[in-house]
Parts: sequence; C-alpha cells; structure tokens
Amino acid sequence: MMIKKPFTFVGGRIIKTGIAVFVTALICHLLQWPAIFAVITAIVTIEPTVADSIKKAFVRFPAAVIGAALAVSFTFLLGETPFTYALVAFTTIIACHKLKLHEGTLVATLTGVAMISTVHDHYIASLFIRLGTTTTGLLVSTLVNFFILPPNYSKTISSEIQQLFGETGQLIQQRGQEWFHHHSGDKKLRQEFQDLLRKIEKVDTICRYQKNEWKYHRVNRKDIRLFHYEYKKLILLRQFAFHTGNLMYIPVTRLRLETEQLATIEYAIQSIKHTLASPTFSCDQDFHSCIEKINHIFTYSNLTNSLDEPSSDGYHHITPETSILYELLALYDLIDELCKIQSLETKYIKQHN
Repeated sequence: MMIKKPFTFVGGRIIKTGIAVFVTALICHLLQWPAIFAVITAIVTIEPTVADSIKKAFVRFPAAVIGAALAVSFTFLLGETPFTYALVAFTTIIACHKLKLHEGTLVATLTGVAMISTVHDHYIASLFIRLGTTTTGLLVSTLVNFFILPPNYSKTISSEIQQLFGETGQLIQQRGQEWFHHHSGDKKLRQEFQDLLRKIEKVDTICRYQKNEWKYHRVNRKDIRLFHYEYKKLILLRQFAFHTGNLMYIPVTRLRLETEQLATIEYAIQSIKHTLASPTFSCDQDFHSCIEKINHIFTYSNLTNSLDEPSSDGYHHITPETSILYELLALYDLIDELCKIQSLETKYIKQHN
C-alpha cells in the first residue's frame, strides 16, 4: 500500500514552482536577459523546505559560476562546435566534483552547455548576464518558498504513522499464518516488509522537513508538543519494525508447542494486529491475560534444544518457539509504551481545545 501524499505536500510545491518560474521569467523579460538560465535555476531551487533552498543555493551559485566561466572560455577558444559542448560538460562535472559542489552539478552543466549558443562576441557581458540570471532564479525561488504556501507536514506525519502501524500489524498477522499453516516464507511478504522500512524512512524525512521549517517560521508550543508526540511514536514504529523483521526471518518449522499454547500465540498475534490498527492503540483485558500466559510459557516451558536431540540444521540454544515468544513479549511492551504516549497526546489535545 502506497502512502498517499496530501495536496499540501505535492500540489503546494508545484504551485510554488509555477509562481517562481513566472516571476523569474518576468524579471528577465523586463531586464532583457535570456530567461532560460534563470528559469532552470528557479525550478531546481524550489525544495521541500526553505532551509534546503537556502542551503543548496549556496552550492548552486558557485557551481553555476563555474559552468558559465567554462562555457565562455571554451566558446572563446573553439567557437560553437560539438567539441566545445563536450568539453564544457566534462570539465564542469569534474570541477563541481572536485570542489564538492554536488548539488549544483546538474544545474551548472545544463546551463553551461545551454549558454554556448548564446555567447557571440560579448564574452564578459555574457558571463555577467549569466550570473545575474542565476542570482535572480535563486532569490526568487527562495523568497517564493519562504512566503508562499509555507509547508505544514503535521497532518501528513500523523496520518502516515497511524497507517504504518496498521501495516505493521498486518505483516505480523500474515507471518503468523505462515507458522500455523506451515507455509514456506512468502517472498511477497518479505518485499512488503522492505516497503514498510522504506515508508518509515520517508516519514522520518518529512519529520526533518518539519523541524527545518521551524527555523524560518513562527510555530506555537501546541504544534511543537504534538509533533514530539508523533515523533516518539515514530521511534516506537522503528522498534516495531525491528522486531517484525526478526519474526520475518525465524525459520518456518512445526512448532513444538501444545495446542492450547498455539491458540494463545495465535490470539496474541490477532490482538497485536487489531491494537495497531486502532487509533487509540488500546488493549482489552483478554489481550493482557493472553500475554501473561505467553510470559509463563516463555519463562517456565523447556523449549531449548537438547544436546542429544539437535535440530535438523544443527544445535541452537534458542529455538524458533523461544524466539517467537520473546518477540511477542517485546511487541507487547512496545504496545504498552505506545498506548501511554497516545493517552498523553489525547489528554493534551483535550486540555488545549
């Protein structure tokens, strides 16, 4: 299941790009400068946050200067030839790489080769005009990013974390079905788990965007407090993913447990799924009782391999049964912590509404 992006995350950036391009082209038109270079710079400077725009502007400007200088130099020496285009592209990329201007390499190369056809006899004037258009594109796009539709990712973060908890519970439940029905590991299920990890990284990136935005826009204490609640849940989500990953790679074997014990484990897995899918992450009393039974089985049952009876693939101190019980107990502890955080968040919201 793909994470759905809200309008403010994708549409807002598209709108800001369109506005930045229009204003940049208008300024160049009034100054009678070639707009293509400024427009290219404006397009690539619109970043998800103002902080990123400013940070990368300081990289793209010197990179663009390098591209323009090389274009003027080679055009002066060789004229407009295929060899000139190749040399400008090659040397610009090398120069940006050596100077660690990686974020500006693409812009510098594109505008450098595009500039060759516009340079005729006025080489110095062409260079300064190129620097002027680059500066225009950088400034306009940064100002547009700052003042127009400042991004707010709070709802995105909250909804996606909630969705990913539900997906985690679904994966745990599907993995349990493989144990109880003795199915071999499903490659599709492993791929879904890897997709889950990538989605968690995307949410973490959005959280970074949100924190960076606070450096340039005013934010009230309530929003900061709620963000920290969500970030704590994201940390727990990473821990859930870690233990889910352990469950994914426990060997599928016939579990050496009694029928009642297997039923207890199956109920626990179903309860974990329903709890993670719940907006409040609340647990009923039956789930608590079930975990007590699992804790008893884990503590007092003899599930270790005997030295005289090694497993089919050799002797192991920890059997698949022991691993499963341990991971379920670990997941329950995380659910308990998650429920406390959600309760504090709900209480805070009620007090400030």
